[in-house]
Amino acid sequence: MADTLTLTPAAAKRVAWIAEKQTKPPILRLSVEGGGCSGFQYKFDLSEGPDSDDAVSETDGVKLVVDPISLDLVGGSVVDFVESLGGAAFRVENPNAAAGCGCGSSFGI
Repeated sequence: MADTLTLTPAAAKRVAWIAEKQTKPPILRLSVEGGGCSGFQYKFDLSEGPDSDDAVSETDGVKLVVDPISLDLVGGSVVDFVESLGGAAFRVENPNAAAGCGCGSSFGI
């Protein structure tokens, strides 16, 4: 399904760890905002819970929630957590993005 979102086990583990440190539920909210070097940028926050119109997916007990407007831009994406020499970050593999940037946190359609 095109609007399905996937949280990898590595990302789920990291969200669970962050949520535990902040004593919050393990729910990651992915949203899209205008801006960034390619037109749109990803924003990640811990959420207290899904809104009634959110798309929700779950991996290893961790939920990924996305609002309907952002879902139009990130449907079908995979959210991963990657550690490299450049640092550690959540990364979105977005099949809808026509253009990206070197930082990996913004995209164009």
